[in-house]
Amino acid sequence: MWLQAASTPSAFQLRSFVEAQGIAPLVRAALLLVAGLPLAWAVAHWARAYATGIGKPQKGLVAGKIIFWPMVLIILISVLNELGFSLAPIMGAAGILGIALGFASQTSVSNIISGFFLLAEEPFKVGDVIDVDGIVGTVLTIDTLSVKIRTFDNKMVRIPNETLVKSRFTNITRFPIRRVDIPVGVAYKEDIGRVRRVLLEVAEHNPLVLMEPEPIVIFDGYADSSINFKFAVWAKRESFLDVRNGVTEDLTERLDAEGIEIPFPHRTLYTGAVTDPFPIRIVPEGGPPDGEQIQT
Repeated sequence: MWLQAASTPSAFQLRSFVEAQGIAPLVRAALLLVAGLPLAWAVAHWARAYATGIGKPQKGLVAGKIIFWPMVLIILISVLNELGFSLAPIMGAAGILGIALGFASQTSVSNIISGFFLLAEEPFKVGDVIDVDGIVGTVLTIDTLSVKIRTFDNKMVRIPNETLVKSRFTNITRFPIRRVDIPVGVAYKEDIGRVRRVLLEVAEHNPLVLMEPEPIVIFDGYADSSINFKFAVWAKRESFLDVRNGVTEDLTERLDAEGIEIPFPHRTLYTGAVTDPFPIRIVPEGGPPDGEQIQT
């Protein structure tokens, strides 16, 4: 047909097409748009809900997009066909454009492939809290090109899929329980056995601390002014912050009540020789007397 060579028909050509073919093709094209696009959205929404129900939320997001966009493409091709457009020139131009875009979008292709690896491996899911190079937040979406997370100060961070595949990250909420490590330092004069008993009693009296796995006290080294321990207790994932804050407060109160010293750093000053006394002179309020200087 004469319309095959035209990429954009003029008003005269469109009027000639209507006179030749009638108004039926225009009606069918309009019906395809009016009925097809809502249908594509409904089918994609159903596919997303179904995939989410039998799998994970991130699979539902991808399934919805895989269904929606091909259906939209089919509807547009059908509309163009009803209007008498030849698809051969369009497909040829699309092929050339696709080759050009392929060379220009290698990073995007890599992110898409990496996205499929993330979906297959499932190192995290929507709602998990992950740590990527110090960026900690809740996973909002897992898209074809990137993963979007919301930090705890309510910022949205976009991380390319390729970065997640190539780098090391931590899924903080993967498992139902977590260990809370609390550093504790006591003075050298304290009874270590007594300190250990007090720490374990604090854990036992906290209702959010799990007794299985049992709390442990780990020796963590000799510091300048204290003997350091790592007090490790277990808590449910959703109670992690409550346990860390609550146990720390309980420890401070209990150690103070038991008279167990939590030392602060000490410094010793020398004037040049260990045995020489450190010179100290008391200066009256208001400064030294007139004409008198203080030697240092």
